[in-house]
Amino acid sequence: MRYVRCDKPQPRCDKSFDATRELHRFMITPYLVAQQAAWRAGRILLHHFQSHPAQVSARSTYDITTQADVEAEHAIIECIGRNFPDHQILGEETTGRPVEADRLWVVDPLDGTNNFIHGLLQFSVSIAYYEHGQPRLGVVYQPATGDWYVARRGEGAFHNGRPLRVGDQTRLDQVLVGVGFYYDRGPKMRATLAAIADLFGRHIQGIRRFGSAALDLCMVASGQLGAFFELDLSPWDYAAGRLIVEEAGGTVSTCLGEPLQLERTSVLAGNPALHPALLEVIRPHAASV
Repeated sequence: MRYVRCDKPQPRCDKSFDATRELHRFMITPYLVAQQAAWRAGRILLHHFQSHPAQVSARSTYDITTQADVEAEHAIIECIGRNFPDHQILGEETTGRPVEADRLWVVDPLDGTNNFIHGLLQFSVSIAYYEHGQPRLGVVYQPATGDWYVARRGEGAFHNGRPLRVGDQTRLDQVLVGVGFYYDRGPKMRATLAAIADLFGRHIQGIRRFGSAALDLCMVASGQLGAFFELDLSPWDYAAGRLIVEEAGGTVSTCLGEPLQLERTSVLAGNPALHPALLEVIRPHAASV
């Protein structure tokens, strides 16, 4: 805590030092703010989820946003901005913000919108905090089940307080693979389906498509999925889940095997033993689009 010397005469001393405010400033951390923001957004989502039908505005028949998206993102932005007014925020409603900002929050207030509007529980709030282009914190909250996934750089990943670890499988025929489909119903969809066919040719145990990339990545971190890939994701889709996988011992790259940058890109996540074999199958299809 900062102390202010109060030698007389100093009439402004009492007014210039608010002990409660100063203590609050030193206690607040990005981790606490991320959890608070995710919880508030989750309350908003649950309110809308329980009062079907959701208010929908569609960019297309399959690219959908809801009033819940907008309200939840506003709550996140307010929470972060109140505690860290000099930080930048990147999200679906704030896409113009610079990703090279020294202190950047990357937020998805509702990952899994289609699940949400159809009454499925697989939707989440995803919040990541980056410093100088590197992920420092990731929080994924599934409001419908009360599940929390969190990671801080160098401190591990956790699910409801219990440590997470990716699976230890060494062969593709031992795992389930998660997949996501971009809204494009053309070349990227066909490339994804071709990659799935080749994975089945390598005798994977099955494909799972749950509809929330953030939660899919958390399932890789927990070892439930051996891998996850998608050929086109926005930064807010994967920013938090990426760190959770890495802190659980996993490997995350683009589907071409390149380092993951904070941009719209493909994503491939898995345990280190499987990642090369996954790349061998998926990279040619990712390169085709």
